Amino acid sequence: MSSYLGVGVSPGNVPVYHGSNLKVIDRRVRLAELILRCLICGLSILSAVLIGTDSQVREIFSIQKKAKFTDMKALVFLVIANGLAAAYSLVQVLRCVLGMIRGSVLFNKPLAWVIFSGDQIMAYLTLAAVAAAAQSGVFAKLGQTELQWMKICNMYLKFCNQVGEGIAGALVVSIAMVFLSAISAFSLFRLYGDNKGKNNESW
Repeated sequence: MSSYLGVGVSPGNVPVYHGSNLKVIDRRVRLAELILRCLICGLSILSAVLIGTDSQVREIFSIQKKAKFTDMKALVFLVIANGLAAAYSLVQVLRCVLGMIRGSVLFNKPLAWVIFSGDQIMAYLTLAAVAAAAQSGVFAKLGQTELQWMKICNMYLKFCNQVGEGIAGALVVSIAMVFLSAISAFSLFRLYGDNKGKNNESW
């Protein structure tokens, strides 16, 4: 069997990657996970703050009306989902950093399943929250003449703009969570492969 650039070639011309290449892949996956989790943590906090602190007061027929995020249940759901995503990501960031500092952390199948399940739950949660908030935002922007729903954003432009920024940040969070779910799935199912290693240690 000959080798070139760290890749061995079997008699059947099937590439066989050496252990050093697997370690390079591990490092890249660790780095990608850490970056994504930091991004999710930061954007989740930003999105929750943008929506949670958003309000606008308008005077209509000498009566002051205040618009706030609690007036729309979908926005309340989004703020809660982003708060949970931020807290969960912070815990996972600490785990990733600890793994990088120590070089290797015991990573058995039960722990892998916990991380995989957590990422899946958070991905579905954030996607559902963004979808609900986006639908409510469309109704607020365009209204619904059949149901006699007004275009609220015509009266509360600042409020709607800030909510839109928060929803955009939450959308990025949900997409990043989908990618993280793929990474955690890769980390889990490779433990069941033939090349998982005898020491069963990873990040």
